[in-house]
Amino acid sequence: MADLVPLPPTALRKRCDPTCFTFETTESLADHAGDLGQERAVEAIRFGLAMGHTGYHVFVLGDAGSGKHATTFRLLRERAAGEPVPPDLCYLHNFDEALKPRLLTLPAGRGVALRTCMQTFIRDLGPALGAALDSDAHVERVESLQSAHKAREEAALRELGQACSAEGISLLQTPEGFVFAPTKDDEPMSPEVFEALPDDERKAIEARIGAWSDRLEDLLNDFPGWRKSVRESIDRAEREVLGPAVAHLLREVREAHEDLPAVLAFLDAVERDVIDSAVRGTMLDEEDDEAPEPEENTRYHRYQVKLLVDHSASHGAPVVFENNPGYGNLIGRIEHVVQQGNQVSHFNLIRAGALHRANGGYLVLDAERLLSQPFAWEGLKRSLRAGEIRIEPPAEAQGWSGALTLEPEAVPSALKVVLIGDRDVYYLLMEHDPEFADLFKVAADFNDDIPRTPDNECEYARLMALLARGAKLLPVHRSGVARLVEEASRLAEDSGRLSLNTRSLSDLMREADFHARQKGLSATGRSEVEDALAARERRANRYPTRVLESMLDGTTLISTDGERAGQINGLVVIELAGEHFGHPVRITATVRMGEGDVVDIERETELGGAIHSKGVLILSAFLAARYARHQPLSLSASLVFEQSYAPVEGDSASLAELCALLSALTQIPIQQRFAITGSVNQFGEVQVIGGVNEKIEGFYDLCKARGLDGSHGVVIPAASVRHLMLREDVVQAAAEGRFHIHAVETVDQAMSVLTGVEAGEPDAKGVIPKGTLNHKVATVLAEMTAARHAYADSESSAASRQHRRRHGV
Repeated sequence: MADLVPLPPTALRKRCDPTCFTFETTESLADHAGDLGQERAVEAIRFGLAMGHTGYHVFVLGDAGSGKHATTFRLLRERAAGEPVPPDLCYLHNFDEALKPRLLTLPAGRGVALRTCMQTFIRDLGPALGAALDSDAHVERVESLQSAHKAREEAALRELGQACSAEGISLLQTPEGFVFAPTKDDEPMSPEVFEALPDDERKAIEARIGAWSDRLEDLLNDFPGWRKSVRESIDRAEREVLGPAVAHLLREVREAHEDLPAVLAFLDAVERDVIDSAVRGTMLDEEDDEAPEPEENTRYHRYQVKLLVDHSASHGAPVVFENNPGYGNLIGRIEHVVQQGNQVSHFNLIRAGALHRANGGYLVLDAERLLSQPFAWEGLKRSLRAGEIRIEPPAEAQGWSGALTLEPEAVPSALKVVLIGDRDVYYLLMEHDPEFADLFKVAADFNDDIPRTPDNECEYARLMALLARGAKLLPVHRSGVARLVEEASRLAEDSGRLSLNTRSLSDLMREADFHARQKGLSATGRSEVEDALAARERRANRYPTRVLESMLDGTTLISTDGERAGQINGLVVIELAGEHFGHPVRITATVRMGEGDVVDIERETELGGAIHSKGVLILSAFLAARYARHQPLSLSASLVFEQSYAPVEGDSASLAELCALLSALTQIPIQQRFAITGSVNQFGEVQVIGGVNEKIEGFYDLCKARGLDGSHGVVIPAASVRHLMLREDVVQAAAEGRFHIHAVETVDQAMSVLTGVEAGEPDAKGVIPKGTLNHKVATVLAEMTAARHAYADSESSAASRQHRRRHGV
């Protein structure tokens, strides 16, 4: 018979002795760096950041709350602090193609200086232009040129009039223009007098008038050229008077940026455009309808400097985290203003994206948020592949829109992108996106836990000191540290490991700090941690309380005493809102003569998941391999979770199902004071399962509510003993002999514990001792096989007799 001795209380919970710590509170401890147990991930991040080749961007993966964000930012800031500050990025008006603004890169801090200089230039430009053009010398010069031109025209006409008068022709000016008329006694001849002249004389006069008309036409044709010459002279005069004025305004700007050829070239272009516009007369006629900022005089907006990224206050390379990585926030965008019902834009309406702000440094993005934004993932990949940041609307980037918009010059991209996400996201991208592996060659995988050694427990205490100071909490007493260490093992579901989920640890420390402050304490101790855990359990126990009540009032049928064949208490775990609860569930099995089929009712009703169905198939294979090697398995069985109305998943109930099936087959009753959990393989070996603490505690709560009598217990896999971190009340009950935990390695051991019947091992000749469980199983199966053969023979005989009667034999 299997050893029925339960596990000792020391195996149910691995305690942490506060006396192992040399400190009194965490106040005396130095902070931990925050990367406890993450040496591999830290090495990967540092390697990815140091690699200068393309494609070595970093994907940081790990479970939520593992501290991957904090560690990543710490490493980034450490590295960025020693790197040079990247240049400022500016956009300028393109005087050749207004729709294609030009990029200007300036040393850090020079961008804001240039923008300020140009704003001053714009403010002073209008008055300076007006003063130059309104100066007395210039006005006199222009008036002199215009007067000289007018006198020249008048002299030419007067000379022409004097010449024609010698031939009896007078040049007259009318509202319709110049005309020639014959004269008599130096007076214009009236039409009546002219008509009274002889025909020969009239024709002679008309011929002379025609000749003079041709000469007048030639003279008038010369007038536009004279006027153009005058206009050019005036233009030269204006350029000569404007040039020094504009040059004077730009002198200080040039001197301040004489070491930057690109800026000097821009200032040359500005000077030319100012003078050209002023000379054309368009400079002072523009309207201020396009002002993106009220104080800016957009009459001269093309002379402004659009400071896209300003690093004047930066120290080291930038580290940028974009919390909302939409396409526009990531790539940048071009805004528009409405003018007279139309949307218009100019280079001052270009807005930087996170890629611009992080250029020359590091950009950190949340992978899941990035992938949830339309076009953002493709936009990021396109930028990383091309090595440049090109601002274009999503429709333009996809080639969907033909609308006219700006085409800013692309910014050369020189940055590292760090994506932070879950492991599932990383593996999905690696499998389904061929470009992902080429761009993100470095994976930094964060550990979920570390071994629980004395040294690591001390390091864990330093981590608590860091978290307490960071959240401005009370120091934690060493008794509180010991209790937090124990809870970390429970979170890791392994008494030999410590969870690295710093989020859960921080939350528990904050809640314990709340209770300590309410008590007026100066440090958080074990009692306050226990109070926080108890309060958290009360806040979340609506569902388990309702489940327990349904068992106590008989709504859900669960037996904790007596015995019954084919019925067993299995254990399940429910996860709701991050909390885990365990409770028992009744599993029943029925057996009848058949052809070796084991019907999983959960699977047949589509309530059983794939892993649960796999577990049932495995136990069926074990049954056939052990008991039907030399004969057909002549039974049919049915397995079901009673009163289960939700999907069932996992194979942790396969041991319970197999035990129920063996009990139903042999009619050896199972003692209902036990509950059992574990999975089984094809050799009958019991395998580890998850949630063992919650499962045990769920059955314990039911037994406690009904009254512990020292007989109740739970059967678990031996491989799960190392995962035990049970509640203190459960451990105390076990120490007092009121509750028991049995660890088994095989199905035979489990059946011996559950039924009290020896399993029975075959001797050297393969003979199983009588009175044992396995002997009973073999006997029942042999009887079923014989009955099945007899039934088959009788059916065959009946068919033969019927055949003979039918054919008259």
